[in-house]
Amino acid sequence: MLEFLKSYKNYDPAAKSYAEIFFLYPGPRALFFHRMAHFLYHIRLFFIARLVADISRTLTGIEIHPGAKIGKRLVIDHGVGCVIGETAVIGDDCIIFHCVTLGGLKFEPVKRHPTIGNRVLIGTGAKILGPVKIGDGARIGANAVVTKDVANGATIVAPRSVELTEN
Repeated sequence: MLEFLKSYKNYDPAAKSYAEIFFLYPGPRALFFHRMAHFLYHIRLFFIARLVADISRTLTGIEIHPGAKIGKRLVIDHGVGCVIGETAVIGDDCIIFHCVTLGGLKFEPVKRHPTIGNRVLIGTGAKILGPVKIGDGARIGANAVVTKDVANGATIVAPRSVELTEN
C-alpha cells in the first residue's frame, strides 16, 4: 500500500500527505475497493464482488468491473466517469485521466476489452474499445477513440475539431 501511495505522491505535486491521498482522492479509493472486489470475484463470489464494485462506483464515480486485472501503481487522476470493463488488463505504472473508457464491442463471453501495457498514459475522455493491445510506453491523447492495436511508444491523438464558420 505504501508503494502505491508513493506513486501518487510522486505523480501529483498537489498531494500534501499520504493520508490526504488515501482518504480524499477518488482514484486510490476506487483501486482499494477494486482489490477487494477482484479477490471476491477470483474466488467466485460474483454477487458480493459486484456489490463492492457498485459501492465503490457510488463513492468515487469510477466504475471498475471486479474481473478487470490491474497492475501495480496505477494512477487514476481525478477519475470521475472512468469505466474499466470486465476483461480489461492494465499493466504497471500507468496513468488514466477522467472520463476514460476501456470498453468492449461484443456481448459474447470472450476477451472483449483492451489490454494496456506498462507505463501507458491515457488522456481525458479517451475511449479504447475492443480486445486491442496498447503497447508499453504508449500515449493516448485526450478524446482519442482507439479500436486498433497501438505499438510500443506510439502516440495516438484525436482528430482536430473543424471550426464552423457562418457563410
